[in-house]
Amino acid sequence: MIDVDAVLQRLSALGVTLPPGRLRVDGYGDSPALSRELLALIVSGRKRAGTGLLWALEHDGEDLPQVGDIELVIDHRHQPALVTRLTEVDIRAFDQVDARYAAIEGEGDGSLAFWRQAHEAFFGRECARIGRTPSPDMPVVCCVFELLSVVPGAEIGPGP
Repeated sequence: MIDVDAVLQRLSALGVTLPPGRLRVDGYGDSPALSRELLALIVSGRKRAGTGLLWALEHDGEDLPQVGDIELVIDHRHQPALVTRLTEVDIRAFDQVDARYAAIEGEGDGSLAFWRQAHEAFFGRECARIGRTPSPDMPVVCCVFELLSVVPGAEIGPGP
């Protein structure tokens, strides 16, 4: 569980002010290397979407994302890295994600084939964590966002 108060104190100490809106705290990837890679894609402007497994959100007791939410994106160390605002939120079956969305997510070569391969692996690990079986119709939460700020000192890009 993420200590939101500690994260907000860290932001304040760095001089980062959050815009008004419902606050969500979330991270990208399930390893230090993947987290750094995905954060770098966001900072570069290539990645403007992220997808979560609805079953995992429900399992973890998290609220569903909503358009207008402010997301405080943490890195693999659970330190604040980025601030984003959600501009689109859609729940659909995994096998109903389309090429347009895969391109906005901006990973790999930007193709739907890459998106499906990478997310099938990631959601497989998530399903194992929460005791579910992955399926083509598993519900995923597709979120498009805009980058508002990069937190000074964030660990982004290739690591050691």
